[in-house]
Amino acid sequence: SERQYKAAKIGGYCHLSSGQEATTVGVVHTMQPEDILVTGYRCHGFALARGVAPESVMAELFGRADGCAHGRGGSMHLLDVDRRFLGGWGIVGGQPPIAVGAALALDYTGSDGIVLCQFGDGATNTGAFHESLNLAAIWHLPIVFQIINNQYGMGTSVAMASAETELYRRAAAYEMHGERVDGNDV
Repeated sequence: SERQYKAAKIGGYCHLSSGQEATTVGVVHTMQPEDILVTGYRCHGFALARGVAPESVMAELFGRADGCAHGRGGSMHLLDVDRRFLGGWGIVGGQPPIAVGAALALDYTGSDGIVLCQFGDGATNTGAFHESLNLAAIWHLPIVFQIINNQYGMGTSVAMASAETELYRRAAAYEMHGERVDGNDV
């Protein structure tokens, strides 16, 4: 898809998830069918790992009606509701509130499922991130927040944007468990 994007065959932006393959496969492999996945805009690998057909993903990238979002979502907004993949979200930090709402729905209906909410390091400096963790902790919601830290949020290094550069430690502010893992080790 990178070559097609550079050749202007794919419209809009195309945020590849190169380099986070092990992280993506490792976390999605643990998910059950009743679990819900909500991601950021680097969602290609997550869509494929969750079982979205590669043909459907590629059709979406090319804006075709047979794409997983019917050609309307493009690269940053892949989704497959049948697989409980509620999409990639293009706004930095926009998905944690959506994921918390999905976790609340699971809790309210007594489902055994959980929500996995994935985002990058840049999202950890948004108000929505903190509000979402706070609400999830207060209500003891079935949600896992996963930060994929590639050391740069929208071109700004973590060290220049975050007083606490060990981002997993932010969970402690909400009395949640947090740990750093090697994202290159499935």
